[in-house]
Amino acid sequence: MTDLSNQSLDDLSLNEAARPKAPKVSGATDMHRRQGRQLAAIHRHYLMEMAQIGAVLERIEAGDSPPKHLKKIVLNLEMADNFRAFGSLCGRECQVLKFHHDIEGADMFPRIQAAGGGMFKQVVAKLLAEHEVVHELIVRLDNAADALIEDPSDDNFHQAAATYRKLEEIVRSHFGYEETELAEAIGFYLGGI
Repeated sequence: MTDLSNQSLDDLSLNEAARPKAPKVSGATDMHRRQGRQLAAIHRHYLMEMAQIGAVLERIEAGDSPPKHLKKIVLNLEMADNFRAFGSLCGRECQVLKFHHDIEGADMFPRIQAAGGGMFKQVVAKLLAEHEVVHELIVRLDNAADALIEDPSDDNFHQAAATYRKLEEIVRSHFGYEETELAEAIGFYLGGI
């Protein structure tokens, strides 16, 4: 694993220009592509969870009351309690994303690579490298969330918020690449998720 801990938040990136394209899977059908798009449905769930955290973040920053479905999280709390709630949500999201990537890296990617006879080697290597960036951001967000829970100061909130926004940006890009490049392979070689 590459040590990214010394890179600034702004310097952490996916180098999207270096993303290889997956080869077409000979024999893949529309049904295989539909099966492969199951990954996109899973990703949408994660992105919806992240959007809820983003909504909490925006409400805290604006000093507004939270949206109706988030009232149970932050309604009638003082700002420090709002900061703590945001920190707790971030910590939970960190665990969920890490689990998702662990499954892909330990099971799905190796199976695709083996079944494809190595023709997905470059794409899988790039996705795993992107997982390292996501993992670094998860570690940073987890640490920032812990700091925010311990000390709900403006500085700690701003650090957690900046880290969260960077993670969300990176995850959206990564998910899009993964879904686009692996849809055929997932359906054809794995029969879906």
